[in-house]
Amino acid sequence: MNSSAQSKPSECAHEWFEQVCGTWAGVCRTWFEPDQLADESPFEGRFGKSIGGNFLRHQYSGEIQNSPRVGEELFVFNPVGETIDVSWADSFHMSSSIMLSRGKLTGNTLDMTGQYMVGVDIPDWGWRTVYDLTSSDELVITAFNISPEGESAKALETKCRRLDDTPTAEAST
Repeated sequence: MNSSAQSKPSECAHEWFEQVCGTWAGVCRTWFEPDQLADESPFEGRFGKSIGGNFLRHQYSGEIQNSPRVGEELFVFNPVGETIDVSWADSFHMSSSIMLSRGKLTGNTLDMTGQYMVGVDIPDWGWRTVYDLTSSDELVITAFNISPEGESAKALETKCRRLDDTPTAEAST
């Protein structure tokens, strides 16, 4: 886990990237309406370094309402703003777009925010994703929808356990 509070942000980011590398499995819970659980399905994902080792790729699969779901995220440390930037595509949630998010790493928690379009002449909605590496073997990914008025509601919660501890040099394509 991040051990040095005095480390440069780039070192902390790349240390976090190293810590999450490997295969994870768990359960993804989905809400379409506040406080109304709509789905609970198995999830498996793999984090691995990509594009020369400066990027982190997360590829995952699972189900949502008995239909297959796959997705991919690509993370990179951005030295200009000392942020972590991510692109996200998913066969269910982002099936016709790629969402870009930006956030900061505090300890072992990465907190990111992006926006997505919902229709022509309709204000964009926000999407906040929190990746919490609670231990070397447990990762909790929680996402929240943010209305144009700023109201936040939990949309996803994925609790994962590490299946292996083998970091990969490059994630498969």
